[in-house]
Amino acid sequence: MKYLMTAGLETHVELSTKSKMFCSCKTEFAGEPNSRCCPVCLGLPGSLPVINKQAVELAILAGLALNCKINTLSYMDRKNYSYPDLPKAYQISQYDVPLCYDGFIKLSSGKVIRISRIHIEEDAGKLVHNKNETLIDYNRCGVPLIEIVTEPDFSSSDEVREYVQMLQHLLRYIGVSDCRMQEGSMRCDVNVSVRPADSDKLGTRTEIKNMNSVANMVKALEYEYKRQTELLEKGESITQETLRFVESDGSTSPMRSKEDARDYRFFREPDLLPLHIGEAELKRIKENLPEMPSIKLERYVKEFGLSKTDAQHLIKYRRVSEFFDEVAKLTSDAKTASKLIIGQMFSLFSTEAQKEEFSVKVTPFQLSELVALLSSGKVNSSLAKTTLDKMLLSGKDVTDFLSAEDLKGFTKAELENLCAKAIEQSPSAVADFKGGKEKALMALVGFVMRESRGKANAETAKECLEKLLTDN
Repeated sequence: MKYLMTAGLETHVELSTKSKMFCSCKTEFAGEPNSRCCPVCLGLPGSLPVINKQAVELAILAGLALNCKINTLSYMDRKNYSYPDLPKAYQISQYDVPLCYDGFIKLSSGKVIRISRIHIEEDAGKLVHNKNETLIDYNRCGVPLIEIVTEPDFSSSDEVREYVQMLQHLLRYIGVSDCRMQEGSMRCDVNVSVRPADSDKLGTRTEIKNMNSVANMVKALEYEYKRQTELLEKGESITQETLRFVESDGSTSPMRSKEDARDYRFFREPDLLPLHIGEAELKRIKENLPEMPSIKLERYVKEFGLSKTDAQHLIKYRRVSEFFDEVAKLTSDAKTASKLIIGQMFSLFSTEAQKEEFSVKVTPFQLSELVALLSSGKVNSSLAKTTLDKMLLSGKDVTDFLSAEDLKGFTKAELENLCAKAIEQSPSAVADFKGGKEKALMALVGFVMRESRGKANAETAKECLEKLLTDN
């Protein structure tokens, strides 16, 4: 019998605030254990929480980017459970009235993944397991989180992979979170079940907790699908439980029985007032939402004639796309500008974090000046590349590195004369080209480049040679 996978995700995302959700403790990653704690985030008697306004605004920004509706009146609730990483024995979260609800994200296939809710809450501490003991670091306790909960709309691990990567890109792009899974600022709980292909009834689900990499998430899903399928084929039942992923062998193992909402005994948080989001406030937050990456990609392809691949490279990092947008306003040749950014400027950076920061000495105006010289034929691509390298190292203008002779350029008439000379003096290459050997044309281009001492534009020379050879 064929079995189908059904999965839903609960994604916890740490928000990019400087202080915690209900106190002024710092949120930086790592640091000396238990050095960023106070009576509020440790839940000591007499301490009272004060909600972080920026965290609420970032959560709303995420909701808008994910096509959610915003509850103008929502509440904070206490989620009660005893676990060592939760010093208060409860977590301040949201239950029946979340901040954002009823959103969606569309995959490349066109499939829509529904987002049922986005709520705000505080993070728990971190358990550090040694051989004979478990230590607790409360630095992370109280860090602002959003939890993004989907409907059970995933039917394959590939869909889950794409969704998480899209979510990660989008939330980074709008500045909500750095989404560094390796640091725990983005973690996913995966709910998965299987059912017979001829049945619409969902099977018993298991939950795989705290997945911190896309690759491990895919492995865990595929293992759990296989495990559940094999149990059903044997006539056995699935136990609803919470699992952990065992990275060493790619398996899952039980942590505890799966909780339901009633197990948490939710009730309104008595120390915090309801959250009122006024129309003026909502409008102001909407105005901070940048052009979405999917819309920007389509615009780059249509407006500037960029290939989809080049456009995707540019929109992957918000600061890069904003830099490109500024250059595009200053030049009529945005396509050439994109090639220089992707081909040379990207080579300065070796990590994703560096590309996200995109700290360069060259300004959009300085790059547009180089693009203008390259587009007009006053400098060739080789000279433009070496010049850009010098500009990136120094931050100086293009004219600081080019002489009057360099800027003299190479006229159209000069190029046509050299191309005619190349054809006249290279009869064997001409014969080879006319015989169908495309590579022979590059020998003629090489002749032109040598004779011009590198001043001619190789691509323009190629086009000129092709025209002359076709016409004759």
